[in-house]
Amino acid sequence: MSVTIYTTPTCQYCKMAKQYFQENNIDYTEYDVSENEEKRSEMVEKSGQMGVPVIDVEGQLIVGFDKSVVAEALESSEQTGEAEKQAEEQSASGESKAA
Repeated sequence: MSVTIYTTPTCQYCKMAKQYFQENNIDYTEYDVSENEEKRSEMVEKSGQMGVPVIDVEGQLIVGFDKSVVAEALESSEQTGEAEKQAEEQSASGESKAA
């Protein structure tokens, strides 16, 4: 699962989001958009927002931090990932039977 968070050092909601990810053992990539102009532009292009945090969970964008919204996005992404994995396994087992 791919989770990216665009942050600034002074943002309290960014700190809360990172703490939530850490407490739930969710790996994430963090970009400090106060120092990284390229990532700031990327964030604005994706979200249309200058505010942080912007959280990207497998392409699902969340502006701000709301535990329930983030949890729902993570769960949805996890279910999608499991379904894709099962489909790949079924496809692989079907291919090996035909060989």
